Amino acid sequence: MATLIPSYGSCARRMTPGERRLAQRMLEKLEDDYLCWYDVPVGASTRHPDFVVLHPRRGLLILEIKDWKLETIQKADKASFTIHTDRGHKTVSNPLEQARQYAQIISNLLERDPLLRREGGRYDGRLCLPYGYGVVLPNISRKMFEKTDLGEVLEPDRVICQDEMVESVDAEAFQSRLWRMFTVQFAMVLSLPQVDRIRWHLFPEIRIGPMQLALLDEPAQDGKVANAIPDLIQIMDLRQEQLARNLGEGHRVIHGVAGSGKTLILGYRCEQLAKVNKQPVLVLCYNRSLAAKLAHAVSEKQISEQVHVRTFHAWCREQLRLYNVAPPEPGNKFFDELVLAVINAVDRGQIPRAQYGAVMIDEGHDFEPEWLKLVTQMVDSNTNSLLVLYDDAQSIYGEKGKRQFSFSSVGIQAKGRTTILRLNYRNTAEVLSLAYEFAKDFIAPADAEEDDVPLVKPESAGRSGPLPALMRLPTLKAEADHIAKSLLALHQEGNEWRNMAIVYRSKFIGKEIVDRMVAAGIPVEWQGEDRRTNLNPSADSVKVLTMHSSKGLEFPIVAIPGLGYMPYGDQSPKEEAKLLYVAMTRAMDRLLLTCHKQTDFVARISQARARITA
Repeated sequence: MATLIPSYGSCARRMTPGERRLAQRMLEKLEDDYLCWYDVPVGASTRHPDFVVLHPRRGLLILEIKDWKLETIQKADKASFTIHTDRGHKTVSNPLEQARQYAQIISNLLERDPLLRREGGRYDGRLCLPYGYGVVLPNISRKMFEKTDLGEVLEPDRVICQDEMVESVDAEAFQSRLWRMFTVQFAMVLSLPQVDRIRWHLFPEIRIGPMQLALLDEPAQDGKVANAIPDLIQIMDLRQEQLARNLGEGHRVIHGVAGSGKTLILGYRCEQLAKVNKQPVLVLCYNRSLAAKLAHAVSEKQISEQVHVRTFHAWCREQLRLYNVAPPEPGNKFFDELVLAVINAVDRGQIPRAQYGAVMIDEGHDFEPEWLKLVTQMVDSNTNSLLVLYDDAQSIYGEKGKRQFSFSSVGIQAKGRTTILRLNYRNTAEVLSLAYEFAKDFIAPADAEEDDVPLVKPESAGRSGPLPALMRLPTLKAEADHIAKSLLALHQEGNEWRNMAIVYRSKFIGKEIVDRMVAAGIPVEWQGEDRRTNLNPSADSVKVLTMHSSKGLEFPIVAIPGLGYMPYGDQSPKEEAKLLYVAMTRAMDRLLLTCHKQTDFVARISQARARITA
């Protein structure tokens, strides 16, 4: 499955129907080594191609999507199209020419980097990777296209038509259409450092360090264009970039250990909000050194007027001074009384609420509940933009004598919008706890590289949900019927079928499950014998897939039947435990486990549940 940035779930709402269809085909028909960006500003000029596609063996491709129907197009030439709209006729750029210009700008940008240029031969000094461009017409079939004279203004090989991007299209045929858009091809394989350099040039906002926001087109002091490009570059990794771009409105919480990229995401968010918010953005932290570092970064970005960085107590002092509230007398309890003075002034209306278009809290684990409750009131309800970053979930819930509390009790409405970065960003605490307690005797930390989900203690989880259920039934058929009944009930509660998955160990288990789901009237998609079969993530159906195939996927609701058959055959318990750990951690919110045989694995799961609830 290709990587789409931002994720499909976060950007589907703002896509046109044609863009959504293309995004779905990319996720279904392209392999893991494809990187796809949707509507992301490119370079210093912040151009917005509809899609940018990068493949290490193919090159770079720019795509423009037009949801036009034939009757929409009134006339066209190589420079422009006249289209019919609800407000009459409108002249727009020829989309192929628009894509070509984007591609040329990107090529020129990348070609400035000596480490992205070819050495020797006919193309010495030219860009080391091919690039192409094209147009997607989701509402015009190839037959319709060929019956018109559109081929005179849109090169046929640079166009993907309606019938070439349907759900049933062969993956190889779909990819072939993409790569016909390249006029030049040559043997090359981009290294990971080269891919990172390409991302560094295309997306300045994900850079790390002093050069993070240095723009290649920024004039130097002598009036010439600054072309300094470092040999060693640092950027957000793909997971961090995707998470940063996925952030939207509403209250959000990101959990991660030190060095996991939380502050990078905060910096990215500052830059984006500074562009769109009329009210100032407030960044708070507890540590003065961190505040100074953040303030310097904001100054380097030239957004200090819009983004205010303070320690929490310095901000409290400013509030009292600005609104003429008497500060407390110096003493041992000065800081506690300082905060209390602000809280009381807000309650009286002397200090106004909703002063900021957005509030971001770094080091949230160091904030007392009263502090969080106070700061949350400073967010304008029209934007409702609050981001809390914290290192250790346990510290905020009562470690070292701190009083226990929930985020909702202090006004942070982040249910469903809590992310755990790096260590575990997927599961509820209950799901992760059960997986960890079951597998901890089998999996050492070094083994956790499988599936890129490190085995971490359950205290790292930032969301809460129901304890995974373990049901013992008389037969496998009874297991399948129980799962069907449970999924039907969850669907009636409002959960979509597409948010559910059934993960099984062996084919006969999958077949029994599918048969019972169909009998119960539940829509299912099953990989069957061919694990290469692509499941449609947007289709409203329950996904049925093997444990091996589930690696890298996630679903809000997951059921795992047939636990009594594990360890399977003559497989080693350690390897089977690792496999079951992967399967269990596919569940984001709810995990349902069933069995009809008592085995060591079933006993371990029962014991793990007992330890969690003890």
